[in-house]
Amino acid sequence: MNLKNAQLDVDNWIKNHGVRYFNELTNMAQLTEEVGEVARIIARRYGEQSEKESDKNKDLGEELADVVFVVLCLANQTGIDLQAAFDKKLEIKTNRDHDRHQNNEKLK
Repeated sequence: MNLKNAQLDVDNWIKNHGVRYFNELTNMAQLTEEVGEVARIIARRYGEQSEKESDKNKDLGEELADVVFVVLCLANQTGIDLQAAFDKKLEIKTNRDHDRHQNNEKLK
């Protein structure tokens, strides 16, 4: 799967199963909510908080997929080619951080 195809898949899903995209502010609120669900699982499963019994069956992969879905919605409705933006960002990070992490004493 690439991001361009994922954006098309989401757009087709919205057209076939949804009525329309939620507006951008609603989707931003949804994204925040979904990221919060990811944070809750990670904080309790991998952090120092104890995991509630009701959270033990939560699927981190499913919650991460919810985040991706909403990001793809936001990209679609704002006219962003997320594949192009991601490729550009990866190139920038590669050039900027080529040796940065390898020379970071904290990571050794």
